[in-house]
Amino acid sequence: MDPISTLSLRSVATLGIQTAEQTLNTDIEQADTGQKAADLKGYGQTAAQITATQAVQSRISAYLTAGTNLSSQLTVQDQTLQQVASAGGDASKFISQALAAGDGTSLMTQLQGVFSSAVSALNTQFNGQYLYAGGTSNTAPVTAKNLADLTAAPSIASLFTNGSVQTVSRLDDNTQVTTGQLASTVGTPLFTALQSVEAYNQGPNGPFTGTLTPAQTTFLQGVVATFNAAQSGVTNIAAQNGAVQAQLTTVTASLTDQQTTLKTSLSNLTDVDEAQAATNLQQAQSAFQAAAQVYSTLKSASLLNYLSASSTGG
Repeated sequence: MDPISTLSLRSVATLGIQTAEQTLNTDIEQADTGQKAADLKGYGQTAAQITATQAVQSRISAYLTAGTNLSSQLTVQDQTLQQVASAGGDASKFISQALAAGDGTSLMTQLQGVFSSAVSALNTQFNGQYLYAGGTSNTAPVTAKNLADLTAAPSIASLFTNGSVQTVSRLDDNTQVTTGQLASTVGTPLFTALQSVEAYNQGPNGPFTGTLTPAQTTFLQGVVATFNAAQSGVTNIAAQNGAVQAQLTTVTASLTDQQTTLKTSLSNLTDVDEAQAATNLQQAQSAFQAAAQVYSTLKSASLLNYLSASSTGG
């Protein structure tokens, strides 16, 4: 008869139940979290690939977040650039109307409105910073408020306090574009044209207070083209802004596609198959129950019980 060792069998059964328990715990965790492992150590050789993928994901997410903010900024810039361009167009229109009527009574009041609109646009703030300040974003880039300020200042340039650095933004790893504009660049042509009218209004042939004189008519006919040119210049700047908006839209779409692809790749590396996880869990539960049953049976058995049963039988 072969020797019987309940101690040896119990050791095997204990190891079996420990293994089954460990497998069950792993399968429960995977089923609960949907992840193959709780940390990178659990992924073995794929850990480096997971880390690299997550790093790229993080970088793309940062670009997309920055892009959302930049898109809003460019929209505000477009609106304010259009406002300055419209101011130039309005000045030309008001002068043409005065010429047609032969009366300049309301002209300077209308041009003051034009100037105020342009100044307001150029002093626009976005997220607490002046859009057209060129690196000095905490200071309003235009100091003038009234048409008289244009002639009182030593120069048009002295009315602008903006810096000289245009904002440059990175859209992705390979794309960097100029996204900022300077108040002095946008506003100087219009301010110069308005200054000439204000200086004439204050001069010996002014003011424009009623019926236009021949000299006043000739002067106003000559400055219409200057305002049209100022409007055209700002319109071109607005078009550049629009081109950047279109480029940002294209880059954002590409980044979004990359993010979707990376998400799928990362999911393939880290996520469990839900159906397979459920099957594994059922099998692990069955294995654990079987191991527990074996252990329970062996725990109540002993060699003495076997010998006693043998003796009774004899």
